[in-house]
Amino acid sequence: MAWNQGGFLVLVLATCICSSAVAIFQPISESHRSAAVELFTAVDGSFGSLEDTYEALRTFEILGIDRKADVGTGTCRTVSETLVSSSSPSKDLFYALKVNGILRCNIEDEVFEGIISKLKAEVNDASSLLDFYYSVGSLVLIKDQTSRVDPHLADAVGVFRSIKALSQSDGRWRYSSNNPESSTFAAGLALEALAGVVSLTSSEIDQSLTSTTKNDIMKLFDSIEKYDDGAFYFDEKVVDALEHKGPLSTTSSVVRGLTAFAAVTSGSLSLPKDQVLGLAKFFLGIGIPGDARDFFNQVDALAYLESNRVSIPLILSLPATVLSLTKKDLLKVRVNTVLGSNAPPLSVKLMRVVKSGNKGASIVESQELKFDPESAVYFLEALPESLDVGHYTFVFEVVLHDSEHKKVYATGAQTQIPIFVTGLIITENAEIAVLESDLESGEPPNKLDLAGENVASLSANHLQKLRLSFQLTTPLGNAFKPHQAVLKLRHETQVEHIFLVGNSGKQFEIILDFLGLVEKFFYLSGRYDIQLTVGDSVMENSFFKEVGFLELDLPEAPEKAPRPPPVHVDPYSRYGPKAEITHIFRAPEKRPPKELSLVFLGLTVLPFIGFLVGLLRLGVNLKNFPSSAVSATFAVLFHLGIGAVLLLYVLFWLKLDLFTTLKTLGFLGVFLILVGHKILSHLASTSAKLKSA
Repeated sequence: MAWNQGGFLVLVLATCICSSAVAIFQPISESHRSAAVELFTAVDGSFGSLEDTYEALRTFEILGIDRKADVGTGTCRTVSETLVSSSSPSKDLFYALKVNGILRCNIEDEVFEGIISKLKAEVNDASSLLDFYYSVGSLVLIKDQTSRVDPHLADAVGVFRSIKALSQSDGRWRYSSNNPESSTFAAGLALEALAGVVSLTSSEIDQSLTSTTKNDIMKLFDSIEKYDDGAFYFDEKVVDALEHKGPLSTTSSVVRGLTAFAAVTSGSLSLPKDQVLGLAKFFLGIGIPGDARDFFNQVDALAYLESNRVSIPLILSLPATVLSLTKKDLLKVRVNTVLGSNAPPLSVKLMRVVKSGNKGASIVESQELKFDPESAVYFLEALPESLDVGHYTFVFEVVLHDSEHKKVYATGAQTQIPIFVTGLIITENAEIAVLESDLESGEPPNKLDLAGENVASLSANHLQKLRLSFQLTTPLGNAFKPHQAVLKLRHETQVEHIFLVGNSGKQFEIILDFLGLVEKFFYLSGRYDIQLTVGDSVMENSFFKEVGFLELDLPEAPEKAPRPPPVHVDPYSRYGPKAEITHIFRAPEKRPPKELSLVFLGLTVLPFIGFLVGLLRLGVNLKNFPSSAVSATFAVLFHLGIGAVLLLYVLFWLKLDLFTTLKTLGFLGVFLILVGHKILSHLASTSAKLKSA
């Protein structure tokens, strides 16, 4: 059966990708730092609005990148003007204070005092969740930035109840009492605002209020969604498109609110640790977002998960998920926080290793990996001897040493990571032969060295068959079945035919019956190049080899036989260099002798000599040549123009082309008309004077 080669290779590649599509989570790395520098670029000392500036500075602060010098003093000037202005909205004040918390601009305490009175009034008059969020959040920022003013709320309990009144029974929140739609994103804002109210009270908030809020958080987590790779996330369900937020911004909002509320309240939130770990996996599984705001939401949420009172997730990762038996690679494992910090003392155990597609017993028993304190890497000294090439699932378990750390960190039950074990595949007993119709070999089979350069030369007709066979074994002597085992026959007209090579255990064999393939071969006799392709993602010595050629004699095509497809022409070839064109000119005619040419030249000069003699016989003189300077000048120019025209004729005869000659003659003609008119006018005037005298 012949297939299109391009489609077949694409199908094989897609199958390999789909079969190994398992997420491998890595902590924040240098790639994120490089991406942050590209995404957040200051233009003329500014990142844009105060909100954009805060997101850029906050991202740089989390990733340990010093970019404060990029914004210069202009940003601090904008912050100061925003804080001083009485018309600044609460949102601008909020982000101005956030930027000031990072840059530490020189803001006087009097400015903070003026803002506090304005913000407290907005808290008392607030009617929407965003009003509470920005005003309360601004007061919290002032409290963190100076101790010389009093931002505490007089009626913190009343403000808490006002915000709490917007909550819903499913843990989500409304933006205002006039808006019936509830939002998961708004729940994160509400929890941040409630955390701010708790920190701004001079006395403790009623425990019943905080307990009710914790119950709302638990209800909110009942609606959390999960991917197959263990990642958990929140998705917005608001119908209004203007308020809709994606999973990334929604989940980051919930994480900020959750960690902020847990930081200011007593007791602990009994959230499942696998869900907290799943939230970290969601953010890390995104990779590197290409949008600046998405990048900020990812990094900022991970920073909150890095240090929180709920549960700190630990990420198990592998520097390499491909292990070579040939190079004797070691299995290495890292355990870090989401931002890449070192984990507390712990042990990493390799619980089992299962080959993909095999539900049998584990290849190895539970083994504990050794720890290298210098590189902070856990490693296995040697791979199991029974480990052969293939796709495996390694199952790890992280065990914390300190019992107190078990309350703080989330490690998950067990972590499954797909690993490719590669090696050199042994190819042997390769043969190719032409068989008779009864499958008996007319000639001894040709031995093939698939690792060498030998090429087989074969010939066959439509009554014969072609057989190719070889064996593939793994380094441990087991049968190996690659992703690709393809035989291709390519005719001298570039028509190709592709066949899959089947196998039975170690033995791979294909028999082509040319009698049944004459139509597929379009009755094309002639030379066919034979190519064999064997490849696999775990096969280090995959190959694409010319194994020989076949002179095939097929019968003449009947009248209604299918025609071969047109030869594919690369559309870009028409723009490539063309073949050089070699001109063959006609042989030059035989020329006359040199002496005859000189005699002819003399004859052409004779009329000019006759012209000069005629002038002398007529008595030509210069008596009428003008005597005045101006008229004499025009006369000289006129004669020079006549001479120039005669010289132009000579140059045209020698080397000039017609167009150049006509263009030059045009200029000379205009010149002769002007000076000729002047000299003729002078001669006419002189003649008139003589007649009148």
